[in-house]
Amino acid sequence: MDVKQLRTLYQEIFHEESPRVFFAPGRINLIGEHTDYNGGYVFPCAITKGTYALASKRSDKKIRMYSVNFKELGIVEFELENLDYEAKHEWANYPKGMLRFLKESGCSIGSGFDVLFYGNIPNGAGLSSSASIELVTGVLLDSLFELSMDRIEMVKIGQQVENKFIGVNSGIMDQFAIGMGRKNAGILLNCDTLEYEYAPIELERHSILIMNTNKRRELADSKYNERRSECEQALAQLQKKADIQELANLSPSEFDEYQSIIDSEVLRKRAKHVVYENSRTLEALKELKNGNLEAFGELMNQSHLSLKNDYEVTGTELDTLAETAWKEDGVLGARMTGAGFGGCAIAIVETDKAEAIMKAIGKVYKEKIGYEAEFYQVLIGDGAKEIKEVEGI
Repeated sequence: MDVKQLRTLYQEIFHEESPRVFFAPGRINLIGEHTDYNGGYVFPCAITKGTYALASKRSDKKIRMYSVNFKELGIVEFELENLDYEAKHEWANYPKGMLRFLKESGCSIGSGFDVLFYGNIPNGAGLSSSASIELVTGVLLDSLFELSMDRIEMVKIGQQVENKFIGVNSGIMDQFAIGMGRKNAGILLNCDTLEYEYAPIELERHSILIMNTNKRRELADSKYNERRSECEQALAQLQKKADIQELANLSPSEFDEYQSIIDSEVLRKRAKHVVYENSRTLEALKELKNGNLEAFGELMNQSHLSLKNDYEVTGTELDTLAETAWKEDGVLGARMTGAGFGGCAIAIVETDKAEAIMKAIGKVYKEKIGYEAEFYQVLIGDGAKEIKEVEGI
């Protein structure tokens, strides 16, 4: 659907002709996987798929929300003074939580509003549709009620919604990338300190290919907790000799010097991934500043191999996508992205060869895995914002 169609639908549902239009992207992490909870860097970017929200203020205290993606729920309605989590409101708890936490932070939101949401992020693909809904709600409230919010404060509130309202113990990377994204740039981010730096990514003849395994990710949460625990154990052993607070404080050469302290091969491999991945992420920043996309692609490949062999979070589906991509002409690099055990892999590909690449990878995947993968071509776009003119989706 394009914005014109969404405006028409908004008018049919809410009988209001001139809503304002807002957009928040989804995100991918280009490199720097499982480093965030080990004191290291991540390297996300905003993508050109995301969540649209059309909204207008009301004169009463009523809030009405409608999602094109969840039509069966119809209009979700509640009062401005009643912002408790309600299971029956399903998806609407994300924007409701944002509204509640903004009010609790002291923002003056004096009336209700009508809002229509539409997302073109594939559901369950690990591209962060929930944070996209949170941040598009943040920017629409900021604009409608002239809150003049600091953007990083809005990002932090988005994470609070996830942690305290929805009950998901996630970090801040998703909201940060979505709130702070910039067209044609990645963000080098330390999730602990929120220090960040933009890096230019001039794709020009290239685009980003997102490859969805379509595998259910039931393993991801349990293995995620297991890996965190393994990293904590490795850190505790290293701290007997190394003066460090986090695994990512070590350089690869320091890790090589100290690794014999770790008494388990499994824990040694987990720590090695974190240390080397953090180093790769910093190297990626350097290569991109030099305009060396090919070197960046090679770092992506090394990242995937480390996630496969040392961190062991890939699985047959993600390996099939990445390793098949490596063999295709026009692919600069490919790796899994996200927690692993399903979700998506990404590749940087020559745009004019993208169709042939998708077809070739899709054929191998179907033959080996038994069901289809899905592919989406995206570019690196801006963070959450108001759309002033009609743009296609």
